[in-house]
Amino acid sequence: MPSRNNRVDPPLDPNAAPHAEGPAAPPARRPRKPRRRSSLFGGFFRILFTLAAVGILAGGVAAFGLYRHIAADLPDYRWLADYQPPQMSRIYAADSRLLAELAAERRVFVPIEAIPPRLQAAFVSAEDQRFWEHHGIDPLGILRAVITNIEQYGTGRRMGGASTITQQVAKNMLVGNDRTLMRKAREAILAFRMEEALPKERILELYLNEIFLGYQAYGVAAAAQAYFNKGLDELTVGEMAFLGALPKAPNNYNPLRFPEAARARRDWVLDRMAEDGAITREEAATAKAEPIVPRPTRRPEVVAVGQHFTEEVRRELISRFGPEQTTQGGLVVRTSMEPALQASTEAALRNGLSAYDRRRGGFRGPVARISAGAADWMPQLEAVQRPGGLLPEWRLAVALEVREREARLGWVERPDPRSPAQPRSALLPLEDVAWARKALGEGRLGPPPRRMQDVLTPGDVVAVEVLPGTPAQGGTQGRSPARPERLALRQVPQIEGAVVALDPATGRVLAMAGGWSFDKSQFNRATQALRQPGSSFKPFVYLPALEAGVPPNQRFLDGPIEIMTPQGVWRPSNYTEGSFNGYVSIRTALEKSLNLVTIRLAQEVGMAKVAETAARFGVVDGLPRYLANSLGSGETTVLRMAAAYAGFVSGGKKVTPTFIDSVQDRRGKVIWRSDARACQGCDAPAPAEAPPELQDGRPQITDPIAAYQMVNILTGVVQRGTGTRAGQGLNRPVAGKTGTTNDYVDNWFVGFTPDIVVAVWLGFDEPHSLGKGETGGQNATVVFREVLAAALKDSPPVPFRAPPGVALVRLQDGGATIMEAFRPGTENSAQAPAEGGGRGTAAGLDQGLGGLY
Repeated sequence: MPSRNNRVDPPLDPNAAPHAEGPAAPPARRPRKPRRRSSLFGGFFRILFTLAAVGILAGGVAAFGLYRHIAADLPDYRWLADYQPPQMSRIYAADSRLLAELAAERRVFVPIEAIPPRLQAAFVSAEDQRFWEHHGIDPLGILRAVITNIEQYGTGRRMGGASTITQQVAKNMLVGNDRTLMRKAREAILAFRMEEALPKERILELYLNEIFLGYQAYGVAAAAQAYFNKGLDELTVGEMAFLGALPKAPNNYNPLRFPEAARARRDWVLDRMAEDGAITREEAATAKAEPIVPRPTRRPEVVAVGQHFTEEVRRELISRFGPEQTTQGGLVVRTSMEPALQASTEAALRNGLSAYDRRRGGFRGPVARISAGAADWMPQLEAVQRPGGLLPEWRLAVALEVREREARLGWVERPDPRSPAQPRSALLPLEDVAWARKALGEGRLGPPPRRMQDVLTPGDVVAVEVLPGTPAQGGTQGRSPARPERLALRQVPQIEGAVVALDPATGRVLAMAGGWSFDKSQFNRATQALRQPGSSFKPFVYLPALEAGVPPNQRFLDGPIEIMTPQGVWRPSNYTEGSFNGYVSIRTALEKSLNLVTIRLAQEVGMAKVAETAARFGVVDGLPRYLANSLGSGETTVLRMAAAYAGFVSGGKKVTPTFIDSVQDRRGKVIWRSDARACQGCDAPAPAEAPPELQDGRPQITDPIAAYQMVNILTGVVQRGTGTRAGQGLNRPVAGKTGTTNDYVDNWFVGFTPDIVVAVWLGFDEPHSLGKGETGGQNATVVFREVLAAALKDSPPVPFRAPPGVALVRLQDGGATIMEAFRPGTENSAQAPAEGGGRGTAAGLDQGLGGLY
């Protein structure tokens, strides 16, 4: 066996060629293949590139498919261009105080033009600094947010987003608030599309009006009211910056709960505004020095009077614009109501109704009864339901002790609804209940109370008003003692009434009371109740005669008359039956409200002409042509009567009553105005030498001379006739006419000065007699005088102006010196004819009436 180290030659190849001579040559080597390293390296990248391209293509296809999938389900955003959110409408008085808010949703929408530029800048600086440059998505903002989130990773802070204002609008109004990647993708796509379809200003407008800013406030206008009780134009730079700080986390920056956090965030917004050039560094420093002083309010203060007036305005708005536009259209409604006069009008009507109720209504007993003398009277009293119609200053009180001359009553006060109830008590003296005669029914009253037990027993619950005490007055001689706080017994009257006060120059209704209180009844007796006007209708019977040229001193017979009717012979009489005055002038007949003269004149002019006059003045449309209607047995409203009498003082122009001066839409554009007068030269580019004049385009419903003659006669009604109480103590020219219907069912007085017309009606909702002797001259005139005194208390007396062509002649009539108004040429044409004339009227009247009958 050979050794491992011995070399063993390979076997010989028999086919090999023989070796040449000489030494043997070394065997030949096979050539090596060259290495292809560069080709392998390039192939790798080609493969990698191919895979990447395939991946990108596949990703693109997948992304496109995902985009198509998302885009196919996106909501329509184009409606945002015309989006008008539901917005409350507001009704304002003539002095710009708020009367009422009409809303399905309590929301305020402010157009971008009305939002101060610095307030816009505060939100842009805080939420989206590149809002005006990007196209819906801000890549730089996304990068900053990523870096910031990486730096804050692990700190426990909430990750910040990079949503633009456009994306936030898409989130708030289109896609919702889900925290998912799908929602963010939908939001981004919509942001791009919105930027293409909507201008930046519209997107910012939507954002500033829809963003939630805490305090249940959506939008900047609601937030300004909620935090500072201010309008947008009243905000300081610091307050604007504070509002701009709220979108991130409104509850975390509540200035009442977290004042330091709110201040720090506001200062940060101020720095951003200065960085963006919206304000200067000096302004930012000044604003930072301001404390954040919230003055939160939940609702603007509303005028406490005029509910019937406001309800009439609401009905008119619905009739004119529809219910949806009225409650959701953001209308700004300017009315003609003067709150001070409205309060005085309501007080005057209540005083008149209470005076009648005390005189004729008696005391109708307690509203409830509880256990007398019980220690737990407070919870029992609080459980008693408050009757409708009680005035806000009245209290429900229980009689705890009843003595001979006085009673001690207790009531409950709760100044703060969250605090415990506090018991109060005071005395009710006998002299303050002298009016409280027991009501026996059918208008009958018991005797006046002689002791307190005739009125109250322990446990009776009644309405009272707390009257403040008076301190001692006077010196050592004749010093009057102090009077402690005491109670006055009160009662909601059963009688009702209505008052309308309007401007005869424009028809603007300045005040209107539709009843005792809106709380008792929402029925408006000034506009909805049809009542007989009685003798207050008579001027429209006499006016056709004046229009025909009959002089005011023309005499007619005041004597018995019989008229055949289908029901038999009608024998009308004057207010005082069996009283006849012989021949009297038109003036005297109206001043004394003589029925018989009125009927005779209606026969002469014809009821067709009377009906036409009533329709022309808007008193009654389609008045039946019966002679009885000449005494005011047709039906009309208080508002119509006020407008009709305004036609006299306006010089014969038709007066259309209006409650609304103007209506603006949510962007401030006037969409309706009541004053349709043309103004030549009002829109001139440069002021003219003479001021422009308003053209009165109202129709002429009677000639100015006849209108003034009627005004002059009605002035005599207040000076010498049935309406003397209407002008007592006013020391100014006042004209008007009383009215009382059959059986004293309705009481009227409609009167005026050159500046104002006031119509008053009193009666029961279910018509029945007010009682014998209860006339318009006794009851309605007192209410009228109180309203007129409040309306004109600071103004000088103004005379009625006579129109051109009137002849004023001083003459004697019934023992009084009269300055009578005549048409030119009729001063000496008055007659006192002999009895006869075919129908019991003045002979020779045919010529004066000019064939009107």
